Amino acid sequence: MTQEELKELEDNLWESANNLRANSDLKSSEYATPVLGLIFLKYADNKYKQVENAIDTEYKAQETSRNKKTKQEIAIAKCGFYLPDNARFQYLLDMPGKESMADALKLAMQGIEQDQEEKFKNVLPKDEYARIEKSSRTILPELLKALSNIPEDAQGDVFGKIYEYFLGKFALSEGQKGGQFFTPTSVVKFIVEVIEPYKGRVYDPACGSGGMFVQSAEFIRKRKHGNVSDDIMVYGQEKTGDTVKLAKMNLMVNGLRGNIMQANSYAEDPYDGFGKFDYVMANPPFNVKSVKESTVEKDKRFTEFGLPKNKGKKEDKITDANYLWVSLFATSLNSTGRAGFVMANSASDARNSEYDIRQRVVDAGMVDVMTTMPSNMFYTVTLPATLWFFDKAKINTDRKDKILFIDARNVYKQISRSQREWTEEQVRNLGMITRLYRGENERFISLINEYLSAAQPLVMQSETSLEAYILKLQDQTEYLEKYLQEAQQHWTKAQLKKKEDFNWNTKWKDLQATAISFPDAFPQAQLLQKAIIAGIEATETQKLADANTAQHQLATELATLTQSHQTHQHQLASYTKQLEALLSFAEKQLKLKNKSVWNTCFKEAPQRALTKAQHNYQKVYTKLAYYHECMAWLQQRFPKAEYQDVVGLCKLADKQEITEEQNYSLNPGRYVGVEIEEDNLTEEEFKKKMSDKIKEFTNLTDKSKIFEDEVLNKLKSISS
Repeated sequence: MTQEELKELEDNLWESANNLRANSDLKSSEYATPVLGLIFLKYADNKYKQVENAIDTEYKAQETSRNKKTKQEIAIAKCGFYLPDNARFQYLLDMPGKESMADALKLAMQGIEQDQEEKFKNVLPKDEYARIEKSSRTILPELLKALSNIPEDAQGDVFGKIYEYFLGKFALSEGQKGGQFFTPTSVVKFIVEVIEPYKGRVYDPACGSGGMFVQSAEFIRKRKHGNVSDDIMVYGQEKTGDTVKLAKMNLMVNGLRGNIMQANSYAEDPYDGFGKFDYVMANPPFNVKSVKESTVEKDKRFTEFGLPKNKGKKEDKITDANYLWVSLFATSLNSTGRAGFVMANSASDARNSEYDIRQRVVDAGMVDVMTTMPSNMFYTVTLPATLWFFDKAKINTDRKDKILFIDARNVYKQISRSQREWTEEQVRNLGMITRLYRGENERFISLINEYLSAAQPLVMQSETSLEAYILKLQDQTEYLEKYLQEAQQHWTKAQLKKKEDFNWNTKWKDLQATAISFPDAFPQAQLLQKAIIAGIEATETQKLADANTAQHQLATELATLTQSHQTHQHQLASYTKQLEALLSFAEKQLKLKNKSVWNTCFKEAPQRALTKAQHNYQKVYTKLAYYHECMAWLQQRFPKAEYQDVVGLCKLADKQEITEEQNYSLNPGRYVGVEIEEDNLTEEEFKKKMSDKIKEFTNLTDKSKIFEDEVLNKLKSISS
């Protein structure tokens, strides 16, 4: 299943599920867990089908054996669970409408859990379905029908993505409350990109619904093609029972080994986690002020670098829990462990006891990377947050006394008025800054090659789709011309009058005067496509500098091609707009009652044909331009495929700058500076622009005064 197909499936499933809820009296919070349970049920059915024959074969083959295994034992060994007949998806789909679907689903979930190991019992939703059925008996059958559209050959990673997609949607609809159980996927992906949890024990002491673990598994699948269940073991803590259930379902859907426990991380340490983990990832609650000192004062997880408390005050209260979390993440790592976590911006410059803790952490040499994020990336926080990264192995390298600061506040994709995210490629590009800082320069070449590989098939596709678009424009113009010739003698006087009022003749001449021609770049495109293939292959044996030079040359040629497409796009957009106006008028006002003339002249609906051809071209061209932009973003900032400071983006600071000049601040904005963009205005142009702005401001001020007077007069009239 391609990314486009998966996105379409996710959108369609969510639309179906959300429409059903909208037609009921259910709140999103009442609906989320049971719907996610149905996604798990469909996943379980798909997975069971893949091994069902093998289960039956092994069960029958041991008929004469004395140590005979039950069918349940064989099933659990082969796919992790046993699926009774009444929990099969088709069985539930085929249930008569008069029977209770809520009761059937409860029995199905109980049947799945019956043979599960203890930690995965009482996880699946059961009684929640009765609330939905009480609201409307049609919702549950329709939900099952919608989820049956998930292909039977869909693998676990597809279900994992669908589950994560639904989690995000439910979190968004829940607003601030939703942020308690879900960290936006792109944020988690960046944390994973920096700490690279390839193998080992992964810990999240504020795990929510388990998103950090899921993205760790996804990282391994994409980069190593390894067996995720063999590579990592996950350990999570979450204080809310319902969220623990969501997280455990998430583990099962994604085939992850490990455990999630309901626990308060300030007071409980169920895994005896001091110095134990290879990776720590978390998005803890910010600025908690209700933790008692007595809860943590004897816990070495929190006392290693000092407690954040008011000096000299005897009240049993931690001033702010932010630095309790900082200490917990640092002390949970083993000697080579890495941590990545979200923290309030204020923590980077916090004073008093927090300053002392930060000083000790920095002096220990484990702080690796600090990244400021854009605002509006979270459901719970609108202001920018900061991502902190620790690396215990760094202590024994020449990077011990250096910290990389990244200011990524201007890198984002706006997905709604109040929500932003990082695209997959933005995550990769920002992560590449860390790779270069660590001296992994060859990975820069590899990433550029990935972008070239993605762009390579689009080179010729963009040319052929452009040709198809131009041909369609020419065809529709010819069809319209043919229709004008054959229909003009049959038009009524009223139609002729409308034609004249529309100024048809002038618009028709203007269209014919707008030249459209085929690009002559096909040979160059073919050569570029071959050059990209050869260039990628050559970099495997070339030195870094030579490979980088070759990639820059290919990027330049891609830039020329995308600029050519941009020119064609503008020209053709103008022609298309003129032609569509004429076609629309002809179809609505000049169409004869006898439609045979129209249908003979036009082989297909003209507007639809143009829209489709234009969309196909723009889709390919936009993707091509996007991959070129991703390459250019990196190559322009790091032209030698080596790390360098970039004003406004990144700065590698040494111990003296951090401790003496910036007094242990970990705020990236203090280090990277601000990029000044050239406005390319002359002095006279600048003065003219300022003069216009002053006039505009004066007009707005005058209008504001008028409105103020009107409001004041209204208020006076009411009070008198």
